[in-house]
Amino acid sequence: MMSNDQIRIEGGEGSSSSRSSATVLLVSSDNHHHQLPPPSQLSRYKSQKRRDWNTFGQYLKNQRPPVPLPQCNYNHVLEFLRYLDQFGKTKVHLHGCPFFGQPEPPGPCTCPLRQAWGSLDALIGRLRAAYEENGGLPENNPFASGSIRVYLREVRDFQAKSRGISYKKKKKKRKLQIKEGSTIEATTTFQFQSS
Repeated sequence: MMSNDQIRIEGGEGSSSSRSSATVLLVSSDNHHHQLPPPSQLSRYKSQKRRDWNTFGQYLKNQRPPVPLPQCNYNHVLEFLRYLDQFGKTKVHLHGCPFFGQPEPPGPCTCPLRQAWGSLDALIGRLRAAYEENGGLPENNPFASGSIRVYLREVRDFQAKSRGISYKKKKKKRKLQIKEGSTIEATTTFQFQSS
């Protein structure tokens, strides 16, 4: 690019939403216009993944002593998940609570608010991806540890019992090939067993 080149941004048509489009033009000294691709915006998923990754990194830095990311293991991840419970918004009834197992309790109780299982599960998925995108090896990924899966399963099962909610997967239809070219539909039911 020559030193006399200028970049000009032309606004697009406004819309009822807060988004508007813009075209970036490169105007060179010989008065030719070259269109540059618009600056990329992160998807909602990628933005959330970046925020989660930064939050986890800050959590490790705030530990006494601070934990360098390469030394992070599944225990640090479990501690992080437990730490996040203090910011939860899901009422989880404890065993001694008279509302334990009731989906719609008739009154308030003193049971704690926790992070919902679904939120934790999604968070771990984003952090698992972010770990590898930031140079971590898949075989060392603390977010993919079996201990994390066990913890999430226990949280899911306890929250389901506590709140009187059953987690049942929907029936899946799949086609089975029988002989040459003929197919039939089969229904498979997956059901979580609670202990």
